[in-house]
Amino acid sequence: MADVLKSERGMILPAVLAAVMFFAEHSVLETGRMASLIAAFVLIGGIVLASIRIARHAELLAHRVGDPYGTMILTLSAVLVEVIIIGILMLGEESPTLVRDTIYAAVMLDINGILGLAALLGGLRYGEQPYNNDSGKTYVVMILTAMGISMVVPEFIPRDRWYYYSAFNIFAMILLYGLFLRMQTGRHSYFFSYAYEDEVPEPPEPSGPARKRLPSVPVGLSIAVIIFGVALIGLLAEMMSALLTTGLEGSGAPPALMAVIVAAISAAPEILTALRAALRNRMQAVVNIALGASLSTVILTVPVMEALALVTGHPITMAMTPAQTVMVALTLIVAAINLNDGETNAIEGMTHFVLFGTFVMLTMLGL
Repeated sequence: MADVLKSERGMILPAVLAAVMFFAEHSVLETGRMASLIAAFVLIGGIVLASIRIARHAELLAHRVGDPYGTMILTLSAVLVEVIIIGILMLGEESPTLVRDTIYAAVMLDINGILGLAALLGGLRYGEQPYNNDSGKTYVVMILTAMGISMVVPEFIPRDRWYYYSAFNIFAMILLYGLFLRMQTGRHSYFFSYAYEDEVPEPPEPSGPARKRLPSVPVGLSIAVIIFGVALIGLLAEMMSALLTTGLEGSGAPPALMAVIVAAISAAPEILTALRAALRNRMQAVVNIALGASLSTVILTVPVMEALALVTGHPITMAMTPAQTVMVALTLIVAAINLNDGETNAIEGMTHFVLFGTFVMLTMLGL
């Protein structure tokens, strides 16, 4: 037990922070904007620590069960965090565009930020990095379909008919994800894996200092840490949102800043895992993480949030703005071209990273 606690000290500190802030939150809010802002960034630090542990255990699970199951666990845990945070914020604040802006920000962060930076750094180290191009093409067409029917078509749906289309949208997303999940874990699972030439059985270790290996951790412990970490991040994020809202009040911050922060929180475990995979020349894992996270965000967050909106009567706006629609179109067109030949390089990574920079600039301009 002592060994477990020692190895999970990266999760214990955020848990202690959550316990302290649970009792001190109202006092901090009453202190003023600056104290609230400082406390919010401290909580963000705790969220990052918890995310690192989630990413580590997801990596251990991925090493045990292989792709696509390991990376699927990581992306689903991230989406669960996102759904919890968005649900809390949506019910607590009158922000009809929060769901739309968070999904949009998550797609920009996953495809242009994570995939772009990973391909750029990996390309600078290795040149061209191979992967199974069936996975890239499958992910892109699924993301395009899901975003098209859930975030573009709603622009043309009259408000008095929204409930009917929303119910259809929920059914369509569940149907799409059910079929995709069956394909990813069944007959077409080979679409999402790649056999690297250096993946050969390792010879017995010679006497002397042992080479560093992934630690042997029980599967049950890894799953328990991921579940606990997801719940802990949800609690920390709830307190962080209240403190950050108070801290940024009247500061002139972009309206979509909260959505970007939510997307970044949910993507934190994926960022670390994807960058490590790219620097180990494992671009298949990067593609599965970045594009899988984008698809899961759209195809799972949309039906849950729309169902919640229908039940509670809380109005939400899913149709993207013109600037958002153009950015999504550019991103998916570039991804379809870059991910068509089974290899990535630094130039392709840079194109996506420039698009990510454009997204950041548009967000700062309030567009």
